[in-house]
Amino acid sequence: MISPLLIHHRPAAVSLLLNAGFAGSRRFPISREGGRVILPRRQSLFAGSKGIHTHGVWKPRELTFACLYDKKEELKNSLAEKQLVVNQPILLQWDVPWEWQTVLFSMLACGTSFVLTGLLEAAALPYFGFQIGEVSLDQKAAILFAGQFLVTASVLGVLYGITSTFRPLPNDIFRYDLKEPFNLQNGWLIWAGVGLFGALISVALVGILLNMFTPEQPQRETDALIRLLPLIGSSTISTGCLVVITGILAPLVEETVFRGFLMVSLTKWFPTPVSVILSAAVFALAHLTPGEFPQLFVLGVALGFSYAQTRNLLTPITIHALWNSGVILFLTILQLQGYDIREVLQAP
Repeated sequence: MISPLLIHHRPAAVSLLLNAGFAGSRRFPISREGGRVILPRRQSLFAGSKGIHTHGVWKPRELTFACLYDKKEELKNSLAEKQLVVNQPILLQWDVPWEWQTVLFSMLACGTSFVLTGLLEAAALPYFGFQIGEVSLDQKAAILFAGQFLVTASVLGVLYGITSTFRPLPNDIFRYDLKEPFNLQNGWLIWAGVGLFGALISVALVGILLNMFTPEQPQRETDALIRLLPLIGSSTISTGCLVVITGILAPLVEETVFRGFLMVSLTKWFPTPVSVILSAAVFALAHLTPGEFPQLFVLGVALGFSYAQTRNLLTPITIHALWNSGVILFLTILQLQGYDIREVLQAP
C-alpha cells in the first residue's frame, strides 16, 4: 500500500508511479484524469476517511478523490517565462552586488571629482605659463583636451575604485566587448545604428513639438556647444581636439557613469524600462542646460534602451560618439561654407 504521507508530501512521487505504469493495479489502485491524480479513500487518510475496520482489514465505505498539484505545469510555465525574457533581453535586469548607499556615494564622488578636477586645472594653468585671455585658439583646444582627459581619468578612477571592492563583478557589468558587432540579437554595432536612428527621429520630433507649443526659444548662451563655437573650424588642430573630446572622452565617461553604473544599479529596485527613464533624467539634468533638457532626455532614453538590448557599453558609447562628433563635423562644414553657425544654432 502506498504510504499516505508519501502521497500527501510527495505528489511528484505519485506522478512517477503513474508514469511508470503502476497505476490501476491492485497494489497501486490509483489513476489519472487529465491533470488530476485520483485516489480511493484507503489511500486518502489525510483527507478524513469514512469506513469500517473488520478483522484488521480496512474496507472503504465510499470512494473520495484528492487532486494533487501537477509540478509539470509549474515547470512548463516557468520555462515559458524565462524564454520570453531571453527573447527580449531589453527587459532583463542586472545582478547588482551593491546597495543604494554605494550608488549614492559613487554618484556624489564622481560629481565631486569632476568639479575638483576642473578647479585644479584652472588653478594650475598660470603655473604652466598660460593665461586664459591670452592663449591662442589651438592652445585653448589643447587645454580643453587635457582637461577632459584628466576629468575622464579621475571620474572613472573613482568609480572603478569604489566598485572594485565588490569584485569579481558579473560579466555584464562594465562590459566593453568588441566581439560580434553584427549579431542581430545583441550586436553592439548594429544596435548602435538602430539607437542612433531612433535618437535622431525622436529628438527631431521633440524639437518640432517644442517649436509648436513654446514659441520663445530658450537661451543657450551657457551651453557647452556655444562656448566651443570659436574653436569649430578654426584649424585642423582645434577640430581634431574637439572631435576627440566630444567623440571619445566625453562618451566614454558619461556612458560608463550614467548607463554602465547608474542605470544598471537602478535595475536592482526598478524594472529596466523605468531604470532607463530615471537614468536618462539624471543624465539630462547633469548637463546643467535646462533649455536642452527634453532633447537630452530623449537621447538618454535611446542610449539606455540600446544598452539594455546588448548589455555592452560599446553600444551607447558609439551612439554618443557619433552624435557628438557628427554635430561638430556638421558645424565645421557650415563654418567653412561661410555660414554663421551661432545663428544656425539659435534659429528656431
